[in-house]
Amino acid sequence: MKSIYCILFLLGFMCNAQQQLVTLDYYLPKNATYNQKIPTPKSILNFELGEMHTDHNQVVHFMNAIAKASDRVQIETTGYTYENRPLQLLTISSPKNLAKIDEIHKRHLALTDSNASNQDVSDLPVVVYLGYSIHGNESSGTGAAIALAYYLAASESPELEKILDNTVILLDPSLNPDGLHRFSTWVNSHKSKNLVTDPNDREFNEAWPGGRFNHYWFDMNRDWLPVQLPESQARIRTYRKWMPNVLCDFHEMGTNSTYFFQPGVQSRTNPLTPELNQRLTKKIAGYHAKALDKIGSFYFVEDSYDDFYYGKGSSYPDVNGGIGILFEQASSRGHAQQSANGVITFPFTIRNQFTTSLSTLQATYEMRKELLKYQQDFFSNSSIDSKNNKIKGYVFGDEKDVTRVKELTKILSQHKIDMLHLKEDITINKKKFSKDLSVIIPMEQKNSKLIQAIFDRQTKFKDSLFYDISAWNFDLAFNLNFEGMNSLAQAGARYENSFKSGIVNQKSEVGYLIEWTDYNSPKLLYQLLAKGLRVKTTKKPFVHNGKTFSYGSLLVPIQNQTLSSDEIYAYLNQIIPNYAIEITAVETGFTDGANLGNPNLVTLRMPKIAMLVGRNVDPSDAGELWHLFDQKAEIPLTKIDVEQLQRVNLSAYTTLIMVNGNYAGLSPAIITKIEQWTQNGGTLIAYQDAIKWLNDAKLIELSLKTNKSEAKAITFEQTSDFRGAQEIGGAIFETRLDLSHPINYGMPRNTMPIFRNSSIFIEPNKNSFSNPIQYTKNPLLSGYISKPKLELLKETVPFQAIRKGEGNILIFTDNTNFRAFWLGTEKLFWNAVFFSKLM
Repeated sequence: MKSIYCILFLLGFMCNAQQQLVTLDYYLPKNATYNQKIPTPKSILNFELGEMHTDHNQVVHFMNAIAKASDRVQIETTGYTYENRPLQLLTISSPKNLAKIDEIHKRHLALTDSNASNQDVSDLPVVVYLGYSIHGNESSGTGAAIALAYYLAASESPELEKILDNTVILLDPSLNPDGLHRFSTWVNSHKSKNLVTDPNDREFNEAWPGGRFNHYWFDMNRDWLPVQLPESQARIRTYRKWMPNVLCDFHEMGTNSTYFFQPGVQSRTNPLTPELNQRLTKKIAGYHAKALDKIGSFYFVEDSYDDFYYGKGSSYPDVNGGIGILFEQASSRGHAQQSANGVITFPFTIRNQFTTSLSTLQATYEMRKELLKYQQDFFSNSSIDSKNNKIKGYVFGDEKDVTRVKELTKILSQHKIDMLHLKEDITINKKKFSKDLSVIIPMEQKNSKLIQAIFDRQTKFKDSLFYDISAWNFDLAFNLNFEGMNSLAQAGARYENSFKSGIVNQKSEVGYLIEWTDYNSPKLLYQLLAKGLRVKTTKKPFVHNGKTFSYGSLLVPIQNQTLSSDEIYAYLNQIIPNYAIEITAVETGFTDGANLGNPNLVTLRMPKIAMLVGRNVDPSDAGELWHLFDQKAEIPLTKIDVEQLQRVNLSAYTTLIMVNGNYAGLSPAIITKIEQWTQNGGTLIAYQDAIKWLNDAKLIELSLKTNKSEAKAITFEQTSDFRGAQEIGGAIFETRLDLSHPINYGMPRNTMPIFRNSSIFIEPNKNSFSNPIQYTKNPLLSGYISKPKLELLKETVPFQAIRKGEGNILIFTDNTNFRAFWLGTEKLFWNAVFFSKLM
C-alpha cells in the first residue's frame, strides 16, 4: 500500500514539474526563428499556454492581437452565439496571397462548377479549414489553435513560407464559444496550485450540463446538416463560401485512450463518399503518423469512428468535394489527470493537436494538385451523374402548412442548393402539389450529391454499427409531401421566398376561426391566451363557407372577452403578419357539422410549463425542448433542477416534462408528490427512459415487449459489435394515425414518419381507440435496425395517454423534437401540452 502512495506521489510530482517547465518551446518545431514583433500567447494571456484553460474572451483578445501584428493574417467575425460571443475566423496565407484573396477565392470556387475539369490549378493555392473544439470541454483544440496562430504568424521558416505561398488557411479557433467559456470557468476555478491528478477530483467532474454543449445544450457537431443554431449557420456560410479542400475537426475522447485520426472504420463509410476520398484520407494519415512518431505519441486509425452521418464536421466535406478529417485526443478534462497511459497533462494534449495541425498543412501543401484535382473531378462527375439520373428533380410541399415548407427551404438555401418554383398544380402518386405552396429541387446542379445525402433512403448496409444516426431524411423529418420527378417540364423560375404572410380576412362580431395545421399554430395560440383571450378548440370537424375546419381548429369568440371586438380585430391584425396563417372571420355560429356553440368546442387553458433538468437528465433532449420553447415558440419554460423538486410547489404548473434520463434517484416522497399533482389535474409528459422510471415507480402500468438475442457463432472479440448491432442508433419508421385523437390534431395525413433511437416497445392497448399512433406492419422507412428489433417494433405503439385522477400521464417512446429539425413530429408535443385535457 505504501508503494502505491509513493507511485501516486511521484506521478503527481512529475506532473507538477512538467506543468512548471512547459513553455511555448514545448509545442513549436525545433531550430526555428520567430518574428519578435508577433505577440506570444503569454504576452497576451499573462500565463504560459496550457498553464490555465483559456476562456473565450482571452481567445478573442489573442487572435485580434495576432491579426493586428501580422501581414499574414486577416480576421473577421462571422456571427455571434446565443450568449453574444463573437465567432472568429482567421484567414492565413502569404502577404501576396492575401493581397489578391478575392481573386483566389473566385478561382477556387470555380472548381465546383460543372466544367471544373477545364480549370488550370497549377498555381492555385489549396484551401484548408481548421476547426477547433466544437465541444466546449474538449479544449485542447482551442489551445492548439492559439499555438498555431502564433506559429503561422511568427515563424520565419522557409518551409512554412512555401506552405503559405501555396495554401489558404481558414482557422476557426473556437467553434463553441459558450461551451468553452463554461468549461474553462469550471476547470480554472477548481484548479489546485499543486495539481491533483485523481480522476475523482471535482475538477474533472463538471456540474450538469457540462461544457460540451452550446447555450441551449446542443451537441453542435451534429448540426452541420440541420443548421438550426447560429454557430452552425456561421460556419456553413464560411464553408459554402470557400468550399475547402480539407476540413479538420479537432475533438477529445476518453482520458484512457490515445489519439485517433481518420480514416475510420471503412465498412461504415457512407456509400455516397467516393473511394478516392478515403484513399486520400489514408495518404494524409501517413503525415500524421510520422509527425506523432517524432514526438513519441501513440495513435490509432480505422477503428471506433466512422464517416456515415453527413451532419458532422468531419463527414460533411466528404459529400461536398472535400476531405473531412476527425482528430480525437485523449482528454485531460482539466489540467492533469491520471490515466491508463500515465498522467495526461493539458499541455500534452495541446501539443498533439498542434502537431497534427502542422502535419495537415504539410500534407495538403505536398498534395495540393492532387486535392485540387480531386475537387475538380468530384463536381465534374457529379454533374455527369445528375444528367444521367432518371430522377430529374424532387418536389415537396404541404397545402396546409406553409411554415414547414418555408423552414426546409431555409436549410437548403444555407447549403446553396438551387430550388425552383412550380409553374402549375400537379399530382404525383396521388400526392397533390400546389404551385404556390411547393418547391422543386433540380438534380442537375453542383450540389447533387448533397441533395442525395439529404433525401435518399437507405435500408441496406454493409455494417450494422454506427457512431451516430443511420437516417436523417429531411422530407420525412418535416413530414412533407415529397416525390421524385422524371421531368422538369413543370419547373418555373428560380425559387425566391414568396410565401404570403398571414391575414385576417375581415372583421367579425361573432368570432374568428384558425386552422391548427400550420407549424406555428401553437405559437399563435399561446400568444392569444397570453393576451387574455378565451380560445376554444373543436373535437369534431365542421364546414364554414365551404371550408373544412378539422380537428383542433381554434375559435376566438368575440362576446364575453376582456377586449372589445374592435380591440380583438386590431390585435389580430397586429400579430398575424408574423405568421403564414389565415384567420377567418365568421358571420354566424350556424355551421355545417358542429355549430360554434356545440359542446365539441372546448375552452383551452393557459399552460404553465415546467421541465426537470439537472443530474442524470439528458442535456441534449432537455436543451432541444428549451430551444423549442424559447427560440421557436417564444413560450416561457421553467427549468426545475431535480435536486430542487422537493421544495417546488407543483400546483403552480399545469404541465411537467420529464425528458430522457435516469430518475432512479428521486425519493419516494417525490414520487408521491408527482402522483398527487397528476391526480389533481396536472399533465406529466415523459420521454424514453423516463417511461421506465414511471413504470418502476408504479405511476403507470405498461406491457413492454422484450426479446433476448442469442449470440450464435460470436467470439469474445466480437461481443461489443454483436451488442452494438442490437441497438437502434437512429432510424425512421412509419406509423398510422387516428386523426380524431387530440394527440394527432393538425396532422396532414393518417400516416406519419417517426424518428426512433430507443429500444422501448409498448404493447398496444386492447382498446383500439387508445392506440392513436401505431407502427405499421412494415414500418422501416430509412436507416438500420436489426431483424429481431424490427419484429419487436411492428404494430407496437410509441405513445400512450394514461388517465390519473383528474390528470394525465402522456408518454412518448422517442424524442419528438430530435435535434430541432424534426418539425414533422413537434406538433405531437404541442398537442400534449395544449390538448391533454381532451385525451
